[in-house]
Amino acid sequence: VIDRRLAQEMPFSATENILMEAVKRGASRQELHEKIRVLSMEERSAVVQGNPNRLLERIAEDADFRLSRKEVFALADPKKFIGASGEQTLTFLKGTVQPAIRKYRKGTAVDLKV
Repeated sequence: VIDRRLAQEMPFSATENILMEAVKRGASRQELHEKIRVLSMEERSAVVQGNPNRLLERIAEDADFRLSRKEVFALADPKKFIGASGEQTLTFLKGTVQPAIRKYRKGTAVDLKV
């Protein structure tokens, strides 16, 4: 389910990164912004109708973006969008969850492997 939702939504989240990289390579920000807007609207309609999101493929096929397919998909890697969530999760587990487990286990040492 998570993979399906990522495939549906991640392309929309990645458009800003794609646009910035294309502009660094000399593409027109204004023209590409409009292309992304139109493509995004079309792909949103497709997703709502149950079709796969082809936004990244369509961007990669457009020479105006000056990016290869591999580069487009690399810019949409979900790992690039998690920020500090990994560190925040570990802090929460160590500072909140682990002490609560210890408390309710009546002193039994329970160490999460985090």
